Amino acid sequence: MSSADRLIYMDHSATTPMREEVLHAMLPYFSNSYGNPSSIYTLAQEARKAVDESRETIAKILGARISEIVFTSGGTESDNSALKGTAFALKSLGNHIITSSIEHHAVLHTCHQLEEFGFDVSYVPVDQFGLIDPTDVLDAITDQTILISLMLANNEIGTIQPISEIVQLVKHESLKRNQTIVIHTDAVQAAGLMEVNVRKLGVDLLSLSAHKLYGPKGAGILFIRRGTPFEPQIMGGGQERQRRSGTENVPSIVGMAKALDLAVSEREVLVPNLVRLRDKTLRGIQNKIPRAHLNGHPVKRLPNNVNVSFEDVEGEPILLGLDFSGIYASSGSACSSASLEPSHVLLAIGRVAELAQGSLRITLGRDNSDSDVEQLLEVLPSLVKKLRSMPSLSTLN
Repeated sequence: MSSADRLIYMDHSATTPMREEVLHAMLPYFSNSYGNPSSIYTLAQEARKAVDESRETIAKILGARISEIVFTSGGTESDNSALKGTAFALKSLGNHIITSSIEHHAVLHTCHQLEEFGFDVSYVPVDQFGLIDPTDVLDAITDQTILISLMLANNEIGTIQPISEIVQLVKHESLKRNQTIVIHTDAVQAAGLMEVNVRKLGVDLLSLSAHKLYGPKGAGILFIRRGTPFEPQIMGGGQERQRRSGTENVPSIVGMAKALDLAVSEREVLVPNLVRLRDKTLRGIQNKIPRAHLNGHPVKRLPNNVNVSFEDVEGEPILLGLDFSGIYASSGSACSSASLEPSHVLLAIGRVAELAQGSLRITLGRDNSDSDVEQLLEVLPSLVKKLRSMPSLSTLN
């Protein structure tokens, strides 16, 4: 175990610790108010009222109608449902889907599955900073295009995409073509760190996840704009206005609404501090560690994200060394952290495989402090230097 005074958590893009306020809001619906919201008696209606109020809170924050908010089990289900639900609903009009090369696997793997069902998918490239060129999206549109899915902010490198600009261009093009093209964005990493308003973004579908917001795991949101063609993917009792069956997870829905409300109310204070800590972290790494490369856009990035690649060292030993010192970070997406393959996101921005495998993702949160950053900058340079001095397995072989 580390000699550090306390454990330092710097992996908030993987998950966040649930806030005490969120837990307290949830507790009554595990015990006293445990009714099924679909029943009619008083106990059940207490749960129904909590779900309805939570939906109203979330809709107001997102700039949506109450009826446009669908509760899911998390970001992965929301992404899957958005893509499959729209693709199958519109298959009589076309079979072409557009996405990017740096999407979360919840989108990419769903697209791969849809290809097996006869859909055609175009994967638009990104530049060296991970930015999508809106003209590439327009150029990819065919007379068979029915769906476009592009993330608002990347979970690995933090680059923020010009979604509203892309939406405006696509909608203009679809009107000119007299063609239905539905647009989805994965906003899982963006919520709480930047404004997420569906009216301003102009998207038809949007995915969120509670546990990225200091809320509970296993809870998510899918915004479906009124009138958007959608085929439900989970059948049963017809909950969520027939769009996602299954008894509502009342405690988690309540917790998710509370977490989102707190995140939005505190964002103006939190974000400037995160930007300051982020920039302090990056400056320290670049000043103290030679041959370190920033991944992602230097400015158009999430306020808490630092992703760097180090030459001549792999990411996994860095993570283990940091763990030994009581510092928790990651080398990329938590969903693929067990994979030995280099990050598809880093390869997409032009990093060679060796450099992609030497990446470190630091994502800061509301409880991180200057002393946390200073401790990281005390440990990391010597760790990288030590690892670089050690013979690699290829040399030994």
